[in-house]
Amino acid sequence: MTAIPPAPPNTRSHPYRGLSVQDVDIPLTPEAVEEHLMGREVYRRTDYLALRHGGATCLVEVRKADTAPLFSPVVALRVLSGPDGTAWVHDPGVDVGNATALARVAVPGALTTVVLGRFEHVNFIHRPAPVRVRVTEVVPPSPAKLFAQADQCVAFDEDLPPIELVLDAVRVEDVAAAHPSAHYLLPCRGSGADLGDVPVAYLDTRPADRADWLLIGCERSVQFHEHFYGDAPPRADLCPRRRPAPAGTAGMPTLTKCCLLERGLETTDEGGCTAVVPWGANLDEVREGLRKLVL
Repeated sequence: MTAIPPAPPNTRSHPYRGLSVQDVDIPLTPEAVEEHLMGREVYRRTDYLALRHGGATCLVEVRKADTAPLFSPVVALRVLSGPDGTAWVHDPGVDVGNATALARVAVPGALTTVVLGRFEHVNFIHRPAPVRVRVTEVVPPSPAKLFAQADQCVAFDEDLPPIELVLDAVRVEDVAAAHPSAHYLLPCRGSGADLGDVPVAYLDTRPADRADWLLIGCERSVQFHEHFYGDAPPRADLCPRRRPAPAGTAGMPTLTKCCLLERGLETTDEGGCTAVVPWGANLDEVREGLRKLVL
């Protein structure tokens, strides 16, 4: 069989119109597939064929003599997975243009999963291997906003590879438990953190009286405190950007936020590849951050 280089993990048709599904009356063996397809005309946009015989499926990658004509003969091909390694999934809820959506329904153990999804469109994912991205965010509020924004971006960006988002939560209650105090100062009321019976004040309300409190906050909160009261209080750092990577996530691409960044995006090599968005990041900034990490 004419050689085509092996397909890498997460191979899919992008856009999905590059896959053609055809019912055939041949056994789905490499020899029979080559005899059936070599020299056969295919549409110029077709790069892959899912051949179906009965309930079995195989996936074939093809090369054409020319991509200029509307149809052109196949001059090279490679069976990416035969019937034993190819699963067929029908799930009308799957956006088959989205790699993460394909990976989420991939059949465990199958080399390739072909998915008939939303709008009766079809695509496949070959050797699914989602990229794990750590998302470091402060909670509460819950759900973690940056994680939810990243999940939205992953769900609609068709250029991203399959991604598995891993939440690394900086929990206000955990920070407080690690830094006992008789009085806490939190950056704002919106967090909804429950610190029990310990008195809690909120910096965004600008309390009239400076108390003997412990600030759970970041550098910007310290700046506010210095402006309001003329001094820097004792502090337990809450900054997600400065959080050390938990066990098992060292070197993992990381998406995080920082209130010192007021607009745009920063990328650094802190602990591996890190994308930093503003505290009030919009979806465009989050999406660009993910793209910097994985593309």
